[in-house]
Amino acid sequence: MTAGRKPLAGYRRIVVKIGSALLVDRASGLKSDWLSSICSDVTRLKAQGAEVLIVSSGAIALGRTVLKLPSGALKLEESQAAAAVGQIALARAWSESLSRNQLVAGQILLTLGDTEERRRYLNARATISQLLKIGAIPIINENDTVATSEIRYGDNDRLAARVATMTGADLLVLLSDIDGLYTAPPHLDPNAAFLDVIPAITPEIEAMAGGAASELSRGGMRTKIDAGKIATSAGCAMIIASGKTEHPLAAIDEDTRSSWFAPSSSPVTARKTWIAGQLQPAGELRVDAGAERALASGKSLLPAGVVSVTGHFHRGDTIAILGGSGREVARGLAGYDSEEATRIAGRKSAEIEAILGYAGRAAMVHRDDLVMTGASARSEQNDVSEQEPLHA
Repeated sequence: MTAGRKPLAGYRRIVVKIGSALLVDRASGLKSDWLSSICSDVTRLKAQGAEVLIVSSGAIALGRTVLKLPSGALKLEESQAAAAVGQIALARAWSESLSRNQLVAGQILLTLGDTEERRRYLNARATISQLLKIGAIPIINENDTVATSEIRYGDNDRLAARVATMTGADLLVLLSDIDGLYTAPPHLDPNAAFLDVIPAITPEIEAMAGGAASELSRGGMRTKIDAGKIATSAGCAMIIASGKTEHPLAAIDEDTRSSWFAPSSSPVTARKTWIAGQLQPAGELRVDAGAERALASGKSLLPAGVVSVTGHFHRGDTIAILGGSGREVARGLAGYDSEEATRIAGRKSAEIEAILGYAGRAAMVHRDDLVMTGASARSEQNDVSEQEPLHA
């Protein structure tokens, strides 16, 4: 076992994400033997004291097989119909396979809003926690029957990471058709080197996964690295491993090749974890170099340091904060609506009342509502003595 890693049973709570191709064959349907094998792995881990949650892809793939839909891209309504049929079949398959090991499955269907909106996030977390408390295995998937491109995750890697942070898991395992992270796509570059331990997700690591517009950007390594950023910042380790063989979790413990991402040594608090993990910030604030340094030292973002405001957002929405290079350095909850933020950007806090007609907040984003997300982020910011007042 590589230094820093430990057997899976050494983790308290494990989220396992399973890709569609592992579970469903386009021609023949459900891969029953493979499903039985991973249920055996889950049973073994549970017997050793670990709690296990499953984020299972496959509803659409299974549904289109049951419905005998033609190959090729599906229309939105066809995908939703396939998901409606597939979710029933998928839940039944998990339930029956786990029951042969005397385990009970509980289905949870989530949309993007269930983890992006605070109240729904807390409700979903409470339901999953209760399932774990009574010994059931949560089987989680995106609710593809109602989700559209504007309100969906679009991949279960990032959904799994949000589930991991939501439930306080200490390990996220992403099982797919690739065995880990390489310095370049191995099918394109024969000299690509395999990385078995990733101490931190740096801009260099992100570049290895491909840019946002690359061929890897949907359901590929890009989304896995995005998932890793969400999970590791919350103190959750992550493993990317191949699921092509039966008993894939046991294979990880047998030192089969996989990539392990180290968790942050000082994870952010639960509330800031939620802020940092938001997938779709409502807007952006670009800041100057002085403000960027102030944020890194644990201070609030004042209007004077804001260079520009982009997007339409309301007070309390999550917004991204960009540095001079255009890279995201932090996320936080907006202290002002976008229209007001635009009016006071670049101005001193003492001028706010004269500009807006009321006193308002001194900070555009208060440090208590802000978390650093850049590669050099400091997750613990409460050791800074200078703090501005937090207004209601």
